[in-house]
Amino acid sequence: MSAEKNIPVFPELTIQDIFNCQISSWYPKFSNISMKTTIIRPLPAAFREYLQADGVFPPIGSNDSEDGQEPDDDIENSSGSDESLLNNTFSFPDLDKTIRTVIEDYGAVFPKLNWSSPKDAQWILSTSEFLRCSSPADVYLSLKASDFIHHDLDPTSAFEGIRDPNPVYDLELALRKWYHFDRSREMRCFVRDRTLIGISQRDAVYYDFLFSSSMPETIMQTIQTFWERDIRDQYGSTSSYVVDVLLTRDFKRLHIVDFNPFIAKTDPLLFTYDELRTIFISSREPPFAPVVRIIDNPAHPYANVNAPRYQHNMVPLDALALSHGRNRPDFANALAEAVKEANSASA
Repeated sequence: MSAEKNIPVFPELTIQDIFNCQISSWYPKFSNISMKTTIIRPLPAAFREYLQADGVFPPIGSNDSEDGQEPDDDIENSSGSDESLLNNTFSFPDLDKTIRTVIEDYGAVFPKLNWSSPKDAQWILSTSEFLRCSSPADVYLSLKASDFIHHDLDPTSAFEGIRDPNPVYDLELALRKWYHFDRSREMRCFVRDRTLIGISQRDAVYYDFLFSSSMPETIMQTIQTFWERDIRDQYGSTSSYVVDVLLTRDFKRLHIVDFNPFIAKTDPLLFTYDELRTIFISSREPPFAPVVRIIDNPAHPYANVNAPRYQHNMVPLDALALSHGRNRPDFANALAEAVKEANSASA
């Protein structure tokens, strides 16, 4: 019992464990069981600067409707002001060409950086299909409008909690072939010390067919078989990680979606990390099977009924327009003044 008390909630990870979750590290090993992906690196030196610049706007020449000029529609769609567009000196013609070639091959793409994808930036795109990018401008805008991807821009965030003092890495852009898939079949799997301990439904929505009498067992057996055969001995030196998978329609096979570090900022979904620690301890006593968590009724506390995903990251277009050409203090003052004027007008 005393030994169990000494087991921490999180395993101690190394800088290599974080690098192993980088898409360029794991995709070449699992390309045959993952969605088609093209990884672009090195990126232009100014690309990081573009993503960190104030405002949300596409680089010059990145919209497929452009003929050397910025059309009115692009000004409107980028929610930019004349001043911000005039200050836009970013242009990546070679990268634009590469992105267009990939889009022509794949039809449409879903972008991500080394570790993170802009899942919180659907609101910036004109399509209702989730993060479906069909032009370089779509790719750039989705990344530019995302809070999530800033994790990858800052080494102190990307390697938070890791003892290595000076991690060095190059930014990379991954373009994944865009598919329409049923998110009810996406699962997050928790692996600790080379043991698959937990499986959680990824989409926080109640699906009645997932809670049939045999479905949790089917999900567990398919994932465990697949993990033991195709992932466990191929992944690399990392013994603790989180892997997202997409089950096929017949629930007999699956595809790898992504890998994440086994750390606090990786969402445990229907578990808590304290629960995962307890499950890990119990896994030492055979027989053991991974614990499967599924939303079992519409009233489940984690179930989202009508709420849009990442709603807390959505920004009103009026507020976004106010941000252009202003630093943060100026934007805060302008927003406060706009709210004051709106309240006065409605009084």
